[in-house]
Amino acid sequence: MRNHSSWTGAAPIASLNRQTEGLKESWHFRWKPVCGSTELELARWLKSRRSAVNNPKAFFAGRQSHGKGQRGRIWDSPLGGVWLSAALPCKNLDQYQSAGLFGLGVAVALANRLEESNIPVRIKWPNDLLVDGKKLAGFLPRVAYRGQMPILMCIGIGLNVCNPVPPEGASLSELFPLHRPSSLQWSLEVLMAIEKASCLLMRPEYLCKEGERLLWKKQIKKVDSEETWSIQGLDLSGQLKVCNGIREETWNRWI
Repeated sequence: MRNHSSWTGAAPIASLNRQTEGLKESWHFRWKPVCGSTELELARWLKSRRSAVNNPKAFFAGRQSHGKGQRGRIWDSPLGGVWLSAALPCKNLDQYQSAGLFGLGVAVALANRLEESNIPVRIKWPNDLLVDGKKLAGFLPRVAYRGQMPILMCIGIGLNVCNPVPPEGASLSELFPLHRPSSLQWSLEVLMAIEKASCLLMRPEYLCKEGERLLWKKQIKKVDSEETWSIQGLDLSGQLKVCNGIREETWNRWI
C-alpha cells in the first residue's frame, strides 16, 4: 500500500477498511480538508435529519484551525496527523454511564496497539498518551443523553503522525524513523481502538487494571494546588483514586 502521509476525502478510509476488514461495525465517514473543530462538525452531523441513528460515525479533518483539548485548551492540529471525532450508539446502556471509562477504554486499546510496535507508551490520566514524557495523543470523551438515557458514546481524538510537533510533543514519524507512518492507516487504527473500547467496557475490572498498569506516574499534584497526592489506582468509572496521608479522594477531570 502506498504511503498516505495525508489523504483526502472519506473514500480512502472506507476503501482501506474494505481491504483489511479491520472494522466490525458499519461506519459512516465524513471528511474536510480543514475545519474549525471536528467536534463541532460531528455535532452538526448528529443533528442533521439525514444522520442515521444506528450507525457509528467518524468525522475527519486534514487539519483543524481551532481544535480543542481538555479545559478548552487549543490542540494544535496541522496537516499530517489524525484529527477525528466519533460517535457510537450505546448498545448496552448499563455499561455506558461513564465518559471517563469510555475514554480510558480508548486510551488502553490504542496504547496496547502501540505496545505491539514496541513503543513505550503511557497513559497520562485523564486524557493523554505519552511517550518518554511527550504527548503523542489526546482524547476528549463524552456521553450524549436523551433525557436520562445514554444514547451515544462520543470522543474527539488527536494523534500526531507525520505532522510537526512542539518540543513537548511526540509523533509516530519520530518513533518509526525507518518507516514513515501513514496517517490513513493510523486513522483506521484509531477507529479500531474505539471499537475495542466499547468491548472493554463490558470488562471494567480488566480495563481498569490495564489502565493502572499503563499509568505514567505514582504521584500527582492536585489541580490549582501544590499538594502532592499518591496515586492508588482507578475505580470502575475511570476515576483516579488518590491519597494524601489519611485523606482519600477520587478525581474525575473528564469534561
